[in-house]
Amino acid sequence: MESRKMLSEAETNKSADQVASFDFDLFVIGGGSGGVRAARFSANFGAKVGICELPYHPISSDKHGGFGGTCVIRGCVPKKILVYGGTFGGDLEDARNFGWELSEKIDFNWKKLLQKKTDEISRLNGVYKRLLSSAGVKTFEGQGKITGPNEVEVTQIDGTKLSYTAKHILIATGSRAQFPNIPGQELGITSDEALSLEEIPKRVVVHGAGYIAVEFASIWRGMGSEVHLVYRKELPLRGFDDEMRAVVAKNLEGRGIVLHPSTNLAQLIKTEDGIKVITDHGEELMADTVLFATGRAPNSKRLNLEAVGVQVDKIGAIKVDEYSRTNVPSIWAIGDVTNRMNLTPVALMEGTYFANTVFGNRPSKPDYSNIPCAVFCNPPLSCVGLSEEQAIKQANGDVLVFTSSFNPMKNTISGRQEKTVMKLVVDAATDKVLGASMCGPDAPEIMQGIAIALKCGATKAQFDTTVGIHPSSAEEFVTMRSVTRRIPVGTTPKTNL
Repeated sequence: MESRKMLSEAETNKSADQVASFDFDLFVIGGGSGGVRAARFSANFGAKVGICELPYHPISSDKHGGFGGTCVIRGCVPKKILVYGGTFGGDLEDARNFGWELSEKIDFNWKKLLQKKTDEISRLNGVYKRLLSSAGVKTFEGQGKITGPNEVEVTQIDGTKLSYTAKHILIATGSRAQFPNIPGQELGITSDEALSLEEIPKRVVVHGAGYIAVEFASIWRGMGSEVHLVYRKELPLRGFDDEMRAVVAKNLEGRGIVLHPSTNLAQLIKTEDGIKVITDHGEELMADTVLFATGRAPNSKRLNLEAVGVQVDKIGAIKVDEYSRTNVPSIWAIGDVTNRMNLTPVALMEGTYFANTVFGNRPSKPDYSNIPCAVFCNPPLSCVGLSEEQAIKQANGDVLVFTSSFNPMKNTISGRQEKTVMKLVVDAATDKVLGASMCGPDAPEIMQGIAIALKCGATKAQFDTTVGIHPSSAEEFVTMRSVTRRIPVGTTPKTNL
């Protein structure tokens, strides 16, 4: 069936001649995970699709980006490679009690890992280009902007400007790391630069407490650096389950990271010995590298949105409806630029549902419930569904909490004092499992399976009647029989740490 017959019902009121007058059925600005998914799937439905992205470079800027986007080039993928690299430090320590006779001094070659990381993201950048080409999508390298409700302009590397018309325009430009407004901010770096440092820093101050902050703190500490983690709240990872946040904080300290809770950075000063970091408590720290991981902002400023009347919120996030459509009917937006749930798999979901809605004749609303996530600190934290605090706020009845804290078998031999903690949050009236969390080795791999169960509406009884895999940490999720605590309906969550 031709693509024009597959447009959503709201779009089928124009004649075939009118549709054919456009250069493209869809033009996508932004070649990250969400944009590429939307472009490919739309093309698979028969749409004529164009997509533009800035030229490839590991560090993003106004002039550089790359097909694959933040996740593939300067986010999830290269970070996970460094996480693997940092994890080996602790594994090598643990190996001695498993009979491995290792010398006291084990060398680590940062430049070798860095080159391997760069080779991999360059390969993936090529993979994304080939995926688009194979789907019949026309690719452009350059800066895209909107010049009309159905018009885009692409400024190529040599400055040449190309103009195209499109029945639909999709914005998928993601977000970019931000610098805090403090004196000396130019002495710090963001996660972009952290993934491409020429030398591994011996002394690091990380400012922030989200995914990026705790992950990089773990990476550098695993590679032997002295690491200080500075953050505003009492615990890192605001928005996660408070009990699990406390577990992560304890583990970070146990791995040798120095925590500075309830603290902000006030100033950075360049000295002969490195960067002097002054906190708002007057404390002074010395560092070779200061990483700012205090948030990201939507990449919407250079899109010329105001000229066509696309509405944005106070931080520049594009406002969309439940189908990812802006207030301008022909313009849509997905991913981090909309600041809904800023995770790569969510952008993929939004891109898929956009294609289904506009070109697949299957209007589809993204479902943001029971989306699993993971923080790749060491050991990692992973969760799905509601935290205990969220469940207390949302539940119509009592909430049951089941927890398990134990020393993993590997640690009983290695001697590492680090417990794995698991948690289930259950609606007492319906027995439905509302949320699950785990902090410990392999947590993300285990939680992906738990997420399927929650998506299917699993009850605690169904967990209890599932046979476990022994010996494994995962089996604890089906053997937690005793209620740790029961929270009566109407209880106010006690923390905002």
